[in-house]
Amino acid sequence: MLDPFRHLLERDLVIPPAEGPDKTQPLPDAIARFIRPGQTLHLCTTHNRPGAVVLELIRQFRGKNPGFTLSSLGVVGTAVALVHAGLCRKISTTFAGDSYPTPGPNPVIQRAWLQGSLQIENWTILTFPLRLLAGAMGIPYIPTRSLIGSSMAEENKEWFSTAQDPHTGETIGLLRAFRPDWALVHGAAADPAGNVLLPPPYGDEVYGAWAAREGVIATVDRIVSTEFVRRYSHICRVPAFLVQAVCEVPFGAHPGGVSNRGCPEFEAYADDYDFVQEVRQASRSPEAMDAWIKKYVDDCPAWEDYLEKLGRDRIWALKGKADGDSWRSELLELSPDISDQPDSSPVEMMVVAGGRKLAARIREQNYRTILAGVGASNLSAWLAYYELRSEHFDCELMAELGFFGYAPRPADPFIFNYRNLPTCKMLTGIPTIMGVFMGGANNSCIGSIGAAQVDRHGNVNSTLIPGKFFITGSGGANDICSAAQEVMVTALQDKNRFLPKVSYISSPGRRVRTVVSDLGIYEKQGEELVLTTYFPRPELKGEEAHLRFIRENTGWDLKIAPQVQVEPPPSRDELKLLRLFDPRRQFLGKR
Repeated sequence: MLDPFRHLLERDLVIPPAEGPDKTQPLPDAIARFIRPGQTLHLCTTHNRPGAVVLELIRQFRGKNPGFTLSSLGVVGTAVALVHAGLCRKISTTFAGDSYPTPGPNPVIQRAWLQGSLQIENWTILTFPLRLLAGAMGIPYIPTRSLIGSSMAEENKEWFSTAQDPHTGETIGLLRAFRPDWALVHGAAADPAGNVLLPPPYGDEVYGAWAAREGVIATVDRIVSTEFVRRYSHICRVPAFLVQAVCEVPFGAHPGGVSNRGCPEFEAYADDYDFVQEVRQASRSPEAMDAWIKKYVDDCPAWEDYLEKLGRDRIWALKGKADGDSWRSELLELSPDISDQPDSSPVEMMVVAGGRKLAARIREQNYRTILAGVGASNLSAWLAYYELRSEHFDCELMAELGFFGYAPRPADPFIFNYRNLPTCKMLTGIPTIMGVFMGGANNSCIGSIGAAQVDRHGNVNSTLIPGKFFITGSGGANDICSAAQEVMVTALQDKNRFLPKVSYISSPGRRVRTVVSDLGIYEKQGEELVLTTYFPRPELKGEEAHLRFIRENTGWDLKIAPQVQVEPPPSRDELKLLRLFDPRRQFLGKR
């Protein structure tokens, strides 16, 4: 029956194992061929980053004053070396600083910002990809709830404005579309034509790759056939027609990692925390940073030299740490140093009280999701989650980069650690987590964030002290404070942190209902925070002494509830669970 059509079936309709032009080339050649001074370069941040590209840019452009504008969700880890090496005149980001083990200012960023050699354009974790999405879609603007009422709205008037919704009269934000010149992506694999496989979670998505004016330079751990790409088409996120160069660079996300969720044939590897800490240490002085660049850039002219310097044992260990159960052996190794003593530190008291308060508000308001930032606020959310789970109360944990419904594992308090990935019920990206599940039409979310400074109205500063100090940036805090049902802030307390009025508003306080410090709990009454609970300290005797101490560490004339409460100390089980999450006491600090 089909004989008249057989030549078409066997010749024209056969799917070949390889398709498209061969765009493979060495990474140094791709950078030399395509990247030019003055361009805007976007580092795509899914759960992996283009680590090898960062070092190659330094190798080729250091000392040439290329004046790049760097677009990156976070300027962290080795990316700060781009600033130290003088490659960037401007960075557009949501967070510029150290992210591990604790978030904080980075001296390289601080020096360049204070000297005036670096401009920093501050955005939020949600508005950052939305601008790129508008660029990719070819539309001039995209609406947002974020930024309104913040200092970023004032700083970014060229790119952000407000308007009245013609149907409801509501004030909405409008983000101008943004298109970088080049997008630099690291994927798990690609075929020679440039169809790039990216395992989830997806972070800021690949909108930067879709929007880039000149195209994409993709580094990948493996070159595979088009047939292989078709087998994993569900994680092919960058199509070949957008890609100008494909560069095989095994382990090319280092010091970041690459997951293998959705593609078990790939070999995953985890973030190299020790390496990130080495960069952080080197950042403290220009001389140390120069030495670090010499060690990993100048002395490693080829990527193979870099891998040899890392060593086989280190690479194998990072592959092992990407396994979902690797926390067990790590926890066993750390167990001799985990205290089971019943006395708690002020930070432990703060975290436990924060967890209790979160759980109470979730029960009272029937919230269904929790979105937490990095640090103590995150540990409080983890404690609340397990407390609620023990009561069979259904509430899901979310993390900004695309984790939904995860159950945090012990041994590592870093929210995005690889052991949490296999526990997720969904892996997605920032626009879905922040734009829909946290702030969308069916939002039933309570946010838990940290703060460098907070004022009497709940406004938060995590970005900068004008003319004096660059902190880190908003991250996702502004988005949470702009759209979650309510927000709890966790912050250490003294007069420099608890202010009458913050000098820079990263996150407006209109949705902040509770602030938990290492001294007590503050709740909104009207427009002002009022002390409702204090934490007992053994060195202070009686209520009057505690309240006097708290007033001395508050920058405004503090109001105290008529029936101020005393928080019960943490139970042994609360402390044990908390210490299992942070056995190295990275967030908990010394006892």
